[in-house]
Amino acid sequence: MNHRFRTIAAALICTPLLASAAEGMWTLDNLPRAQMQQRYGFDPSPAFVDKLMRASARLAGGCSGSFVSPDGLVMTNHHCVTRCIAQLSSASNDRMKNGFLARDRAQELRCPEVEINRLDAVTDVTDRVKAATAGKQGAAFQAAEDGARAALTRECRGADAENTRCDLVTLYRGGQYQLYKYRRFSDVRLVWAPEEASAAFGGDPDNFNFPRWCLDVAMLRIYDGGKPAPVQDWFRFQPAGAEAGELVLVSGHPGQTRRQLTVAQLETQRDSLAQVGLPGLSELRGVMLQYAKGDAEARRLAGTALQGIENGLKVSNGNLQALLDPALLAGKRVSEQALRDFVNARPALKARVGNPWADIEKAQAARRELETLHAQIEEGRAFSGDLFGLARTLVRGAAERGKPNGERLREFNDNALPQIEQRLRSPAPFHPAFEQVRLGWSLNRLRSLLGPDDPWVKQVLGRQSPEEKAQALVAASRLADPAERLRLWNGGAAAVAQSDDAFIVLARSLDTEARALRRRFEAEVLAVEREAAQRIAAAEFERSGKGTYPDATFSLRLSYGEVSAAPERGRVVAPFTDIAGKLARATGAAPFALPPSWLAAQSGPNPRLNTNQRLNFAATLDTTGGNSGSPILNRRAEVVGLLFDGNLASLGGAFSYDERFNRSIGVHAGAIVEALKSVYQADALLTELLPGP
Repeated sequence: MNHRFRTIAAALICTPLLASAAEGMWTLDNLPRAQMQQRYGFDPSPAFVDKLMRASARLAGGCSGSFVSPDGLVMTNHHCVTRCIAQLSSASNDRMKNGFLARDRAQELRCPEVEINRLDAVTDVTDRVKAATAGKQGAAFQAAEDGARAALTRECRGADAENTRCDLVTLYRGGQYQLYKYRRFSDVRLVWAPEEASAAFGGDPDNFNFPRWCLDVAMLRIYDGGKPAPVQDWFRFQPAGAEAGELVLVSGHPGQTRRQLTVAQLETQRDSLAQVGLPGLSELRGVMLQYAKGDAEARRLAGTALQGIENGLKVSNGNLQALLDPALLAGKRVSEQALRDFVNARPALKARVGNPWADIEKAQAARRELETLHAQIEEGRAFSGDLFGLARTLVRGAAERGKPNGERLREFNDNALPQIEQRLRSPAPFHPAFEQVRLGWSLNRLRSLLGPDDPWVKQVLGRQSPEEKAQALVAASRLADPAERLRLWNGGAAAVAQSDDAFIVLARSLDTEARALRRRFEAEVLAVEREAAQRIAAAEFERSGKGTYPDATFSLRLSYGEVSAAPERGRVVAPFTDIAGKLARATGAAPFALPPSWLAAQSGPNPRLNTNQRLNFAATLDTTGGNSGSPILNRRAEVVGLLFDGNLASLGGAFSYDERFNRSIGVHAGAIVEALKSVYQADALLTELLPGP
C-alpha cells in the first residue's frame, strides 16, 4: 500500500464532521466566511462573489475556464481543448504538434463541438422537487424526479432555447436542489494553443507530480451573431502572481467527488475499479500503443487518445489506492455510525428518516449484479468510438421527441436538444480505420466480460469475430456524414425506421431490451440510492445545518488556500518552478523535448526568454477533475495562475482532503505572459490580456 495514501487515510479517522482548514468546494451561496476571515482576514463582498459567478466559464464537455477580456476571450487548459485542436488538424497540418496562434480575429478557427456556459442565475427549487418525489420509491421516484427536472428546466429556458441552458443541480446527494441558468455560447473559436510538447511537457511520467514545467494553457473566444461576444465581467491578469503563503482562490466547476457516499457504496466502487475499470483502461492503452506504431496519422490519432487514457489510469489507480486502505473506510465507518447514533437517539427523526444506510446497502447488491451489463450495453461502452453513439442518439431521439417533455428520457428533454443538434451538425473529420480499431477492442471487451455464450454477445456479434463485426459496421455506415445525420434527425421516426445504415440497424435491434435494462438499473439502484441519500442529508442537516459543502457536481464552486510547498516522496519541494528548470529538464526526446519555438527563443547571442520567470506553482486548493482550466485568483479577483493538475496525494481527493498533503498545480500568470511575448510573439493577444488601467 502506498505510504502516502495510508497516512492520509489514517488522518481521516479524526477528521471533524464540519470542514476545516482550506478544505471544501463551496457553492457561492454558502461560503465559509468565518473560516476565511479567521485565517486570511478575507470575507468576499457580494460584488466580489457576483463577479466570480459571471466571469467564470464552463466548458460543457467537462472543464472550467474564465473570461479574461471584455471581448469574450476565454482562458482554459490546453488539455481541455485537445479534441477541438485534433478536429482542426489533419495529416498535413498537425496543430497538436505545431501549435496554433490566430494573429488576428479573422484567423480564429471555430471548434466544431465546444460549448461554453456562463452562469447567470441560481434558484433554489428544493421544495418543488421534494414535493414531486415525496412518498415515492424506485421507478416512481425516478419518474417524478425526471418530470420535475424537465418542467423546471423548460420554465427556466423560456423562449430562448438556443442561447439558454438550464441544469437541475443536485446538492448534498439530494438534500438540496438548485436550478442553474446559463448563457450558452455554441460558436467558440480557437485563438491560441501552444505545441503539445510544451503544454504537456513531461507527459505521463510527470503527470500528477510536482515539480512541473507545463504551459498547459489555451485561449478561446465566444462569438454571438458572427462577432466576438462582449462580456461585462472578466478577470484581469496579474503577471506578478502570488507569493508563498498568499491567499489564492479557485472559481471553477469540479466534476465529481464521492465524500458523502456510504461505506457500502465505497466498497462497491473499490471492487468495480479493481475488477473492471483499471483492467479495461490498461487494455485500451495497449491497443493505442500498438496502433501508434503505424504511420504518422496513426501516431497522431493514437497520441491524442493516449493522453486521456493515461491520465484516466493514474486517476483510477489513485482512487483505488485510497479505497484499498482500511484506514479510509474505518474513518468513514466512524463518521457514519455517529450520524446513525444521532438519528437513533431522536425518535421523531428516526421515524422520518428510517434506515437509509440499509436501503443503500441493499441497492449495492443490485448494482453488483447489473452494473457491468448496464455499462456495456446501455452506457455504450461495448461500442467505443463515435458512430454507435450517434446512431443511438438518432434512434432514441426519433422516439423521444414525439413524447411530452416530462415523459422523455432525461437526455432528450427540450433543454438538451440544442447540444444534440450541435453535435449532429459537427463537420469534424472522421477516421474510419481508427474507429474500427477502437470498436473492435470494445467488442472484444464485451465478449470477455460477459462470455461468448451470453445472449447480448450473440445478438451483437452473431457469427462474426469482434474485428470482423467492427469492420462490417464501419464499412456499412454513412453516419460520418453530418448531412446524413441531419437527414435522419429531421426526418424523425419514419426516416430512422427506414434506414439501412449498419449502426442504425444495430441500435434499433438493441433498443427495446436496453431500455428495459436501464429501467431496472434506475429503479433498483439509482433511484434507491438517491431517495435514501435525501434522508441521510436530512439527518445531517438536522445535526449540523449546512456547515459543510456538498459533493462536487460540475457546478460552480469556490475553493481557497495558499501557495505552499508540496511534500513529495519524503521531502519538501519548493512551491515554484521556473523556465530555467524547464530548459534544464529538456532532453530532446519525448516527453521531455522542447518544440522549435522554445529552442529558438532561448538560443543565439540575444535569447528572448526570461529564464527566471516562475512557470508552475503548488497551492493548498481543494480541487478535482473538472476544475481543469479554472482561474487561480488573488483577493482582488486578478488572475495569478491557471489550474491544470494536482499532485499524487490529490488523487485520493475524490474521497477526502488533507491540507498537509493535497496540492493543486497551476501555470503562473507571468509564465503565460512571458511565453506569449518571447516565444510566440503574440503582440495582439498580449495587448488584449494586459489592457491599460
